[in-house]
Amino acid sequence: MAGWKAKISDLIEKMDKISDSLRIRWKQKKGYEKPLVIFPFLGYGTNRKITLRGRVFEKKDDIIATQTDGKRRNLANLYRRFATDEVPFAKVRAKFRNIEEEFTADDEGYFEVEIEDFEIENVELLYHEVELELLSPAQKNGEISKNTGQVIVPPPTARFGIISDLDDTVIATNVTNKLKMLLTVALNNEHTRVPFEGVSAFYRALRKGLTDENNPIFYVSSSPWNLYPFLTEFLKIHDIPRGALFLKDFGNHTIFNSSDHATHKTESIEKILDTYPHLQFVLIGDNGESDPQIYAEIVKRHPDRIKNIYIRSIRKEAENIEKLNELIAGVAKSKVQLILAEDTEFAAVHAASEGLINVSELENIRVKKKIDETLPQAAETEKAS
Repeated sequence: MAGWKAKISDLIEKMDKISDSLRIRWKQKKGYEKPLVIFPFLGYGTNRKITLRGRVFEKKDDIIATQTDGKRRNLANLYRRFATDEVPFAKVRAKFRNIEEEFTADDEGYFEVEIEDFEIENVELLYHEVELELLSPAQKNGEISKNTGQVIVPPPTARFGIISDLDDTVIATNVTNKLKMLLTVALNNEHTRVPFEGVSAFYRALRKGLTDENNPIFYVSSSPWNLYPFLTEFLKIHDIPRGALFLKDFGNHTIFNSSDHATHKTESIEKILDTYPHLQFVLIGDNGESDPQIYAEIVKRHPDRIKNIYIRSIRKEAENIEKLNELIAGVAKSKVQLILAEDTEFAAVHAASEGLINVSELENIRVKKKIDETLPQAAETEKAS
């Protein structure tokens, strides 16, 4: 990473830590005036072990975005997403089935629940609930903060899993141009951002498989956890299947460091593969950054675990295509196909030919693609409202 980029990243991290330290000392001295919230992220697991992450922070006014929000409001809401007053070292009790265990959050308020040795009754369900209760710190009003999280547990009908990138794979982000990416993220919201055409129908078809298989989906992105509400609401608005998200703590996040991005994505995929050794996976990404190289390395490490790779073509330079052709030839040695797809329909047709989705779903995907093509694109980032 260039020197100035490293300095900016270090400065942001130091400022964040100093600000948090001062605020936390004040809160510990005076107490927490606002209600404390347990915010769970969608977790994942098996019939032997579940993992669920979440965060404890002080309640703030809900961020409600609309289609008509201007750029200044979107920018203000983005700031509010990052200005979270977390509760460090909070103690949380989790209950799943007949097991109760206690966990302690880290200095950023993040906690991770891991529970083993339980029995699941409805194994055909994809989502299972986890009860959460805040044990400490105590709230001034004496109320006890509770919430219910969910974990994905693939049912016996699941034939494969899907691991997908988000930026420029599901949602247009302009990752190849950092300035445009920042403006796109900062000046738009989950309503004004749009998915790539046909993605929702394609992903629903992959989840369904051939006969209502309920194949699990996992989204791996270098976006910070602060954007989790935005991302999950975006998926909901556009009817894209829910899936466990593997994001990053903003304190360890930088948009400049591509190796940091690759490390996070590789480690996340390895964790998913380790969790589900009985499943093969379809990998979906784009050629904007390093998805093809990361996925090719995964195939090299686990040649029998990957069914197919679909790469959305967003960079057309001859040099980029040449490198992709080399990767395609490399993964083919493991009998894995890396498909460079111009659009979602192209990928869907190939998936149908491979028996990943039902051929009858192709018409739905074509129709949804045409509908998505009529959606207004994200507002121009060069102008301020």
